[in-house]
Amino acid sequence: MGASRYYFVVNRRFPGGDARRDRPAGPRARRPETERPRPEVDESRRPVAPALPEDVDPADLDRDVQRELMALPTGLAELISKHLVAAARLLDDDDPKQALEHARFVRTRAARVPIVREAAGVVAYHAQEWAEALSELRAARRLGGGPGLLAMMADCERALGRPERALDLARSPEARQLAPEDAAELRIVASGARRDLGQPDAAVVALQGPDLDLARRDPWSGRLFYAYADSLATVGRIDEAVRWFMAAADADEDGETDAAERAAELGAGPS
Repeated sequence: MGASRYYFVVNRRFPGGDARRDRPAGPRARRPETERPRPEVDESRRPVAPALPEDVDPADLDRDVQRELMALPTGLAELISKHLVAAARLLDDDDPKQALEHARFVRTRAARVPIVREAAGVVAYHAQEWAEALSELRAARRLGGGPGLLAMMADCERALGRPERALDLARSPEARQLAPEDAAELRIVASGARRDLGQPDAAVVALQGPDLDLARRDPWSGRLFYAYADSLATVGRIDEAVRWFMAAADADEDGETDAAERAAELGAGPS
């Protein structure tokens, strides 16, 4: 799966945002600070927090995420927010291992908050810690509900050598509840699982749907067209593959794929 697709970047919706929209909107009620229970904590056993950049601003976090963190005490919510923003920056800087330190830290401080577990899973995914990512994403779904994150979970199953489980997720009732973009991502993963199983023709079929249309330009068209072209090339349908690679290049406004180069390699694309 494309890494940039799932960055939980500041001021943009978290991946799989439908997992939150399935819950009641708005912040949960806060009790005044004086009413909050204050259990004694052995500070020597707290994990050491990774260093934060001086300019990190908790207000940069997506507003939906900020609202979910309002269930926490004010000081803790601010701390968690800063580390989530730091993790997002590090993902943008292509440093997922360092980002994972921040994500693991916030998970130790607010493990019952769905968005914290979701963030831990997303960052672990980018750090290629597949088992950890899958565990955290499952926890996020248990705590928060909703069908979001299925594509990422399925991709973790593939990375762990379990393509059959990836296909089980693609066929699950929750998959039918996905928003169009998330459904397209899940089809891409399912296609890859079919190829893992030595079923290249089924991989082509798995990508077909109403949004697989050369005339469409949805936000996910570039990735979908690319996956379809790649699958066509695998089964020897070269002329069709070139056409879809060229369409993918046209739809890929951010240059996230090498679609133009793939078309050229097959002998009919731009040089």
